[in-house]
Formats: sequence, structure tokens, C-alpha cells
Amino acid sequence: MVYLLKFGASWVLPPGIFIVIFLGIAWFAWRVRGEKDLAAVIVGVTLVFYLFCTGFVAEKLMGRLESVYEPPETPHGDVIVMLGGGAMPDSPDVDGVGSLCGSPANRLLAVVRLYHMLHVPILISGGQVYSDSGAEAKIASRVLQTLGVPEQDILVEAKSVNTTQNARYSAEIIGEHGFREPILVTSAFHMRRAVFNFERAGVRVVPYPTDYMVSRHPVFHYTKLRPQTEALFDNVTVLQEVLRTEITKYTGR
Repeated sequence: MVYLLKFGASWVLPPGIFIVIFLGIAWFAWRVRGEKDLAAVIVGVTLVFYLFCTGFVAEKLMGRLESVYEPPETPHGDVIVMLGGGAMPDSPDVDGVGSLCGSPANRLLAVVRLYHMLHVPILISGGQVYSDSGAEAKIASRVLQTLGVPEQDILVEAKSVNTTQNARYSAEIIGEHGFREPILVTSAFHMRRAVFNFERAGVRVVPYPTDYMVSRHPVFHYTKLRPQTEALFDNVTVLQEVLRTEITKYTGR
């Protein structure tokens, strides 16, 4: 009963309610206005939108993107590189003001555990992307110190505002310190594009994906066919990664 209620509720809340409205417009165009071609177009577009709103499709697309790289069973390297992914400049935190958003916070957890396993320096890459966002690397550095990482083991790259610059500026620091085997930590959905950018910058990395968005072994349930904003976000993220990778290939940015 609980799952049935969730399934039903998803059709009266966004994005489900918009799908219902679009289908209603299509019915009106066909039955009242007699515009069958227009109705068919509306139904087609609505169907595509609906599919991108389902967890079933999100699991397929996101799962494929996240499985491009597997984390090594026994990671080893001489520096851990973590890419930023958003920060809040003025949100209250345990040890000060400013905190990381969800994805980079998950990345940082993996970084801390790798640090205590390998005892190698950490390079945090990420600047202040917008005027009202936080300085990602500086906030991450503060949090790392709170979690027991000595300041002398943290390198901060705070100029980059996208993945291309993450790789470019990190490559400079990696070269300056003579690191030869950097372990790259970022979200699994972001790893393919991140590795591509580091290779363009002349750095071969050991990929360590984390912050997985979908299950590695999904089981079908009918509720995965209900429209959800979370599923739409995941699918848009996949499309964004593909688009940005192609843009970088042709523009170098």
C-alpha cells in the first residue's frame, strides 16, 4: 500500500503533474481541435520527458556512465587528488562557516579514508565558481584538518572553475612536486570526463571513483516507473557529462 501511495502521489506533484497536463493538452488538440499531428508531437515529446523522469531509465544511463572505471582493490600512489564540486560560502558548519555540497562531501570522505590508508599528500582542486558560492578547495582543506589531516599534507589549488582547469592547474602542482602516480578522486559519474581532461593535461592518473548515484545491481520495482525529480536530475547529469566531454574535445575548454 505504501508503494502504491508513492506511485499515485508522483502524478500530482512535479514533474508528474506536467506529464498529466501535457497529455490533457494532446487529448484536447486531437479530440476538440482535430489536430492529430500536433497531438502526436505533444504525446511523443511527453513520452520522452516521462522516460527521462523514471528511475528505471536513470539506473540504465547513470549506471553505464558510473561503471566506466572501477576503484582499484589495492590503491597505491604518491598523491591523492580530489576535485571540487560545489560549496556553500555562508552555511554554518561544525568548525566554522562554509561547507561542501553533497557530491564533494562524499568525495572528501573517500579522500580521508585513502589518506589514512596510504599516508600521502592530498591535493584539493577547486576555486570559487560563482560570486555567491564557496571557495571549494579552501573549505575542503579546513574540513580535512578537522578530520585529522595535518595542514602540511594538504595542497590547495583554488583557481579552477571547471574540470578542464582542475586538470590544468593540478597538473602544474603535480609537476612542481614531482608526483608520478596521482590517485584521482571524484564522483563516479564525473570520472570519465575528469580522466579525459587530466590526460589532455599530460597526467596519467589512477581513477578512484566514489559518490555513486545508483545501485550497481538494481532490482526492478514498479515504483521505478513513476516520474521523479531525482531521476530527471540523474538523467540530465548524464547528458551534461556527455555534452561537456564533447565540447572539451572540440574546444579544449
